[in-house]
Amino acid sequence: MQCFQLDFAARLWCSFPVPRRRKLFVAILLLPLCVGVGRALGQLIAQSGFADTTVAPLAAGMACMFLLYHYAPKPMWIYVFGHEFTHAAATMACGGRVKGMKVTSDGGHVLVTKDNFFISLAPYFVPLYVVLVLAVFVGGRALWGWSGPWAWSLFYWMLGLAYAFHVLLTWHILHTRQSDLTSQGYLFSAVIIFLGNAGVLLLGLPHLLDGPDTLDALKMAGAGTVDALRDLGALATRAWDAGNSALN
Repeated sequence: MQCFQLDFAARLWCSFPVPRRRKLFVAILLLPLCVGVGRALGQLIAQSGFADTTVAPLAAGMACMFLLYHYAPKPMWIYVFGHEFTHAAATMACGGRVKGMKVTSDGGHVLVTKDNFFISLAPYFVPLYVVLVLAVFVGGRALWGWSGPWAWSLFYWMLGLAYAFHVLLTWHILHTRQSDLTSQGYLFSAVIIFLGNAGVLLLGLPHLLDGPDTLDALKMAGAGTVDALRDLGALATRAWDAGNSALN
């Protein structure tokens, strides 16, 4: 595999670093939320209907990207540009400034004036090119009146292609050591990346599938988290009772 590195270089002029031990503690506290969100995502898919006019082009786009990923040269420059641009956009959203950005097919970096976990990890769960597809389609409908089956089919196909691009290429670079992750800690990074990607699906899928709406999906996530905490409490109680029995 090609040695591939995406460096996130930050000058900490406007932020204070959080100790990694504290992030580890936060990650552990967020694990029940991960379980709840995962359960909610499964319930959302199970309770949704699948319209052929939506799912067929969406699946076709994902399948096309899957084939391109495995049998064609990987478009790494495009991915790296999106990765670094997302770092830059997240920095500006947090009130920082971008001092420079370098993009090559072998990797890239961005120099910014602020750093936090959102800035470091945003490219791993914000599907930039999905946002671009949405923006182009919304603009096309507003300016040129794009509508009809052909427009929606093309939109869903591009949406599937772009989301599969995000997932597959992100998975590809995660096989190499990334400074974004080492700076935040692996468990904390994994938790935030999972919650970010699952959150995108919880917010997005209700608009694509016939079933629960976004509010229902969020309620499912809350209920799933409460259930996970109850299960954890019951497990702790059984462990405590077993320990007392062994000591007695």
